[in-house]
Amino acid sequence: MSLSDKLPQTSDRYAMMQRFRSREAWHVLKILSEFVESAEELQTITPAVSIFGSARTARDHPYYKLTEEVARLLSDAGFSVLSGGGPGIMEAANKGAFYGKSPSVGLNIVLPHEQKPNEYQDLSLRFNHFFSRKVMFVQHAIAYVVMPGGFGTLDEMFEALTLVQTGKSRRIPIILCGRSFWQGLVDWVRDRLVAEKMINPGDLDLLRIIDEPQQIVETIFKHYETRGFEALPAEREQLLNL
Repeated sequence: MSLSDKLPQTSDRYAMMQRFRSREAWHVLKILSEFVESAEELQTITPAVSIFGSARTARDHPYYKLTEEVARLLSDAGFSVLSGGGPGIMEAANKGAFYGKSPSVGLNIVLPHEQKPNEYQDLSLRFNHFFSRKVMFVQHAIAYVVMPGGFGTLDEMFEALTLVQTGKSRRIPIILCGRSFWQGLVDWVRDRLVAEKMINPGDLDLLRIIDEPQQIVETIFKHYETRGFEALPAEREQLLNL
């Protein structure tokens, strides 16, 4: 049997392509609806802080307890707290905020192997796409607090660093909580990326390691003390063009 015998005939290929294009157009509309619906829902939760971390952290783990404390302090200080809405560190972040004074928000992702939304969400949004979800984390947060986590946490942290470094997003505090967990990565960034001129030495200043929950809150306030939390006109343009 020749290769041409194995390929669909011209009319069949055309029909297949038309079906694909129809599905693709519908898919683009669903992506657009995620942006529109989530942007409308999140307009009222400012100022907000995004907290990232592992979905696998047990409730009795010190990282869980630390995250819950950080989130509660942020919530009581007037910050809404954004998390990924799932278990582990995400649950701890939502739980701390839920029992605080400000809204607890979950940006939940639909995954093939399920992610059940945690029960500590005043506002729960659902996303099918990681990229639209990440845009919402960036657009609606005035700071990032990054707890210990895996690939997803690293992805979100480096996404934020890249956007700030390249000027695609406003500069916000990016705080790593858990020195024993993060110091090795920061050392590698300095010893490899800076030393081999992959990034500028000043790019290291885009992130800080802070272990003390109250100091995290104070650092965020200090960053904005002379300008307020509202995005400046130029920053609003940046956020629109992420």
